[in-house]
Amino acid sequence: MIRTKEVLDFLNEIAPMKYALGFDNVGLLVGHGEREVAGILVALDITDNVIREAKEKGANLIVSHHPVIFEPMKSVVVGDSTANHVIGLLINKISAICMHTNLDAAIDGVNDTLADIIGISKEGYLEPIEDVGIGRFGDLECETDFDEFLANVAEKLGIDGLRYSKANDKVKRVAVGGGSCGGMLKDAVNAGCDTFITADVKHSVWLEAIERKINLIDAGHFSTENVIVSKLCDKLRGKFPELNINCAENSCVPFCHFKIEEAE
Repeated sequence: MIRTKEVLDFLNEIAPMKYALGFDNVGLLVGHGEREVAGILVALDITDNVIREAKEKGANLIVSHHPVIFEPMKSVVVGDSTANHVIGLLINKISAICMHTNLDAAIDGVNDTLADIIGISKEGYLEPIEDVGIGRFGDLECETDFDEFLANVAEKLGIDGLRYSKANDKVKRVAVGGGSCGGMLKDAVNAGCDTFITADVKHSVWLEAIERKINLIDAGHFSTENVIVSKLCDKLRGKFPELNINCAENSCVPFCHFKIEEAE
């Protein structure tokens, strides 16, 4: 019998919760540590559709990257989105373990995985945390044209578009920051990078990138972090082969890109 707390202990080994940033909320956020695990669903976010999918697949534990409870809650009342998720989990007797910034920072975590997919050496961290850190930087094996690099990034992340500002024709030294890491632009510059890939870039950061002469690519929050889901699923399957463990099919980009040619 595998209990929820045993899964939590394993996740704490591969992504120690001590690495989580101070504002974060990680660990077992809903449920009972002693409950026997019947199955696990791994997702980037816990939504109504993901909870429904877990129930349909017989999973009574969801492991997600984004915390199902992030801001402090003063009430749990139907109608509030977070409350609805918590109530849905409790009604269906589904526990929730969330590994967020600790999984961003961990060895073989979000940023390591993103760096591997993009194809850069993992030379250092943009924001060190003890012996690990948030954000990665390093070199491509070969210098490449920026336009070609853009196409490769979109293909490797499986996206149909991205936002960018171009300051250099060539790409060699690249920094990555899964999710909202625009605030680390200066760290990427200080690391000697000519290109920085992240998401949720603010207007002021775009302007700063132009002035600092660094290529900036916004490849989307979901796309730069969802890379960890299949890897986490594989790690859990390796540790708990007796359990039915799946990647969520209903965890997806929550918006669409409108293209002018589609309207013509």
